[in-house]
Amino acid sequence: MRTAALSILLALPLLAAGQPDKPRVKFTTSLGSFTLELEPKAAPKTVANFMNYVHKGFYKGTTFHRVIPTFMIQGGGFTPDLKKKAGDPPIMNEAKGAMAAGLHNTRGTIAMARTNDPHSANSQFFINVKDNSASLDPNAGSWGYCVFGKVIEGLETVDKIKTVPTHNVQMNDVPVTAVVITDAQEVHGGPVKKSSAKTAKKKK
Repeated sequence: MRTAALSILLALPLLAAGQPDKPRVKFTTSLGSFTLELEPKAAPKTVANFMNYVHKGFYKGTTFHRVIPTFMIQGGGFTPDLKKKAGDPPIMNEAKGAMAAGLHNTRGTIAMARTNDPHSANSQFFINVKDNSASLDPNAGSWGYCVFGKVIEGLETVDKIKTVPTHNVQMNDVPVTAVVITDAQEVHGGPVKKSSAKTAKKKK
């Protein structure tokens, strides 16, 4: 099982008054689109940080720079020529609280990437393409990786991204052809076809 450290960083703004209880964000990529539903009650600082990047257009023109088909797809920090974008200051890891609220690193969920420092996440995120809860959820010896939402539409796009050919160029698992995020916008209302991923495991 691949459990390599995920590189990231985060910021700290709070959700503005009047925002929906569960913000939705539509990502458009060079391989299609997908929509996320976020969980600010479970991970308030993480969601606020992510939405700040969305609202200021930070993710537009970044790529999914790390793709592991049996693990996750990671993006939100590098341009197609592999130049790292400067993010905001890192935020506190809310993984333990998120897990207590029922969020786990299961297929289709989005979580913050980070370095070995548990509180180093800023802009980069990853989407789990399989159930990684055993290796990425918090436990007695690890802070874990903070889940803060899930894919509710377009999981087929995520599955398309996870299968792109990769090679080693400065970093492992870099796609041969860049998978570019062409837009990331908050969306409101509208029907959702069906839930594409399970966010939580049932408590026994």
